[in-house]
Amino acid sequence: METQQLQGIAGLKKHDIKVSGIVFMLYCLVAAGAFGIEEMIPESGPGMTLLLLCIFPIIWALPISSLVAECSSVMPSEGGVYVWVKEAFGEFWGFQAGWWATVSTYITNGVYVALVAGYVSQMIPMSPVATQVLKIGMIAIFTIVNLLGLREVGKVSTILSVLIIAAFALVAAVGLINWQTSPVQPFIPEDSTVIQGIGDGIAVCIWMYCGYECISNMAGEVKNPQVIPRGLKIAMPLVALTYVLPTLGGLASLPAGTWENWSTKGGFGSDNVGYATILTQNLGTAWGYVFLVIAIISQCAIFNTYLASGSRGFFVLADDHLCPQFLVRVSKNRGVPYVGILSLAIVTFILAQSDFKTLVSMEVVFMLALYIILPIAFIKLRKKLPIEERAKRNLYWIKGGNGVLVYFCGFPIAIAIIALLVDGTDYLATGLMALCSGPVAYIIFRKTCGGLAVNDPEGNPSNGFGIAVGDTVRIGVFAICAGVLAFFGQFWLRWYEGPNYGDWEPSDYKVFQDCIPQVQNWLAIGGAICIILGIVLYFVGRKKDAPLPEKKLDVGEVLNKYLMEEKTETFFD
Repeated sequence: METQQLQGIAGLKKHDIKVSGIVFMLYCLVAAGAFGIEEMIPESGPGMTLLLLCIFPIIWALPISSLVAECSSVMPSEGGVYVWVKEAFGEFWGFQAGWWATVSTYITNGVYVALVAGYVSQMIPMSPVATQVLKIGMIAIFTIVNLLGLREVGKVSTILSVLIIAAFALVAAVGLINWQTSPVQPFIPEDSTVIQGIGDGIAVCIWMYCGYECISNMAGEVKNPQVIPRGLKIAMPLVALTYVLPTLGGLASLPAGTWENWSTKGGFGSDNVGYATILTQNLGTAWGYVFLVIAIISQCAIFNTYLASGSRGFFVLADDHLCPQFLVRVSKNRGVPYVGILSLAIVTFILAQSDFKTLVSMEVVFMLALYIILPIAFIKLRKKLPIEERAKRNLYWIKGGNGVLVYFCGFPIAIAIIALLVDGTDYLATGLMALCSGPVAYIIFRKTCGGLAVNDPEGNPSNGFGIAVGDTVRIGVFAICAGVLAFFGQFWLRWYEGPNYGDWEPSDYKVFQDCIPQVQNWLAIGGAICIILGIVLYFVGRKKDAPLPEKKLDVGEVLNKYLMEEKTETFFD
């Protein structure tokens, strides 16, 4: 892949990334193997696990990847979802989308470093000092790769992806060849219900099938952005097969009853069961260590690509004067946002020292909120940018009528809302508190950095409070939405978790384990206050700070702003 000396946003260099590079970067962003599904099997049951793994590509991954493909085709700009939401609903909601996507990456990137340290310690006993050296070394290696440029990130992703896919293909083949029991029996655990089985599995499925939108964060550095929709078409089924086939083979090849012992720590010399167990029982114990190496490679692959994707978030916000300007600095020789990469690396090391219980509960809600606003912005952009003009330029767009759009937009929104309510009281409470950081950060950065008004004061004027005209209304809408989710969600949680919440496993409640009823009361009170406050802000804003009349987007101008000339590529061109 040859680097093109073309300047993108704020001095970023564009690279000649091929379809294969996009596919393997997507594979690392979304999957990097089937690790994580092991925890789903004993909770949801073998049958329910396989059913959810087969259904979610259709009702979750396909809609989201298709929405990302269409938006990336018409607006392939650095920042991805942030840009699309900004074009649809203005800078306040655009900032929220950018904030959610970026903060969630900052929070969870340390998880992958901590997991690598944990996997290595299973093979080589390490002192606390050695563990820290390992973490620093891993962060340093992939920080250097990212500082070299997006092309190098793609090359490393390709190598790591091939190793991971080969390992799980071997698991699937060995498992299916040694089929000895029904992989769907029992469908759910005996002491569980269908609703509980779905509730226990939906969060894992969402986690396993999320990340397609992350590739769009780097779209401004891709010379021919039309490779992104093509890569999404290949990566989505590839990820699904990586999940379904090894899990099917594993369940079918192991003795009946062993499904209860599946764990992410399985197959490494313990009594637990995992994907490595299929290989150790049929090919020899040495394969347990081989698969442990694959697990380490998997976490490295995810960290490498998320370091690239996450480092672009604050960079793009800073380019629009919605973050401090030092974050927009780009290296002269390589044309990469080195400040964003280095800052994410430093934060990753700090967060890799924690157990992430509270952080993960916050990150889940950031992620789900993003998947709610993406389809809504997609619908708005469909109205603002008619597909007829896109078709003339041979851009990708989702074919079909209103029924198809309901399917592609409705399922992600519905599933995200359901997931918010089945993860538990503590997840909803801490997540909503974390979401409130978005409006606070926006107000601070808009007032101190100037926002879009810096470059276009007439098109993006400020109100008397130093934020954008119409933001009083938008903040009111945000408060109403958060309040409704909290107030009505606590009724559901009281029924769903029931009075015997204390009998649940400790891991089910990460933060508020000893005071769930009190937290539910706080949700009711806080939700009611947010609804009232939001209504007041909305009507006051409509009277004194009404949004500007909506402007029609000119299709030609938008396309010329974001698009480069499209070329025909082969997969490994």
